[in-house]
Amino acid sequence: MSRGFVKEEDQEEAPFIPPRAALPPGVTNYVTPQGHKQLLEERDILEKERKNIDISSDKEKRHATAVINGKLNLLNERLASARILEPKEQPQDEARFGATVTFKFLTGNQKGQEQSFEIVGVDEANIKARKIAFLAPLAKALTGSKVGDVVKVQMAGALQKLEILNISYE
Repeated sequence: MSRGFVKEEDQEEAPFIPPRAALPPGVTNYVTPQGHKQLLEERDILEKERKNIDISSDKEKRHATAVINGKLNLLNERLASARILEPKEQPQDEARFGATVTFKFLTGNQKGQEQSFEIVGVDEANIKARKIAFLAPLAKALTGSKVGDVVKVQMAGALQKLEILNISYE
């Protein structure tokens, strides 16, 4: 039947499913053990939400279910592709995945200031929690460095020099 013969109120819009953090094709989905645990907890929450949908309208219930199912599908894809890297198994004297790296700005407006970031998976990244994805330019610049090294990275529209002060795996 042609869509022209369907009542407008019967037509349902496809639900918007928010995308997960970007992971370029072909890039391994590294996660820390804590990040993997968070993904599993997220799945449990979504499954509980799906079981407990309490909406009287069938249309709204179908929409809410479709959104949750879409989120679960994306999450399950991430879990299936996850490769857990144990930070304790990384070279402890070198900044790698799972490391918390403390550095000092040697140039720019923040010269002399110290900052610390943990290098984590894309789904774990949270700038407020001082966690950056291993794909971020800063993480790429820090990876492979050792205490005392000076690395260069493009930040805030300028080339910054950073001195590595500490590397830890907790």
